Amino acid sequence: MIAFVVTLARFFRAIAHAWDDPLFRSTLALTVVLLVAGTAFYTTVERLAPLDALYLSVMTLATVGYGDFHPVTAAGKIFTIVYVFLGVGVLVAFVTRLAKALAREGGTTRAK
Repeated sequence: MIAFVVTLARFFRAIAHAWDDPLFRSTLALTVVLLVAGTAFYTTVERLAPLDALYLSVMTLATVGYGDFHPVTAAGKIFTIVYVFLGVGVLVAFVTRLAKALAREGGTTRAK
């Protein structure tokens, strides 16, 4: 349990340090916009509950795709195709910036 708390604290410190990076902030904003747009779309077009729509959006962008929820309408399938092509790149850019911040945070912690 202590290791989890230490890791979580390190994660939040890394985010705080990364916040100074404009590229980090912009990729975070784009990721949030994509998740909100996907959730809104799947809620209205696919008639999913908001939590299920958010879950589908995250699983789609993370390319996990468990298959428990999937688009059933033609509009939903077309949206998902475009959503994956746009979203995967944005999510990878965000995770890359976050990983770099975590690596820097780990390096500064060890040096102390």
